Amino acid sequence: MNAELEKLIEKARSIVPTEDHLEKQRRSFAYGSAKIENSDITREMIDQAAMRLRQETHGK
Repeated sequence: MNAELEKLIEKARSIVPTEDHLEKQRRSFAYGSAKIENSDITREMIDQAAMRLRQETHGK
C-alpha cells in the first residue's frame, strides 16, 4: 500500500461520526434494503418511519 493511502486510512480511523451522520447512514441502509424488496418504497416513507420510531423511543 502506498504511503499516501496509508495516511488517509489512519486519518479515517480517528474520525468519530456525529449522531446526525449515523442517523443518515441508518436511513440510507433502511431505504436501500427496503427498496430491494418493494420498489414502491420512497425515502420520504423511510424518513416518516424513522421519525415515528424516534418519537416512540424517546417519548412524545
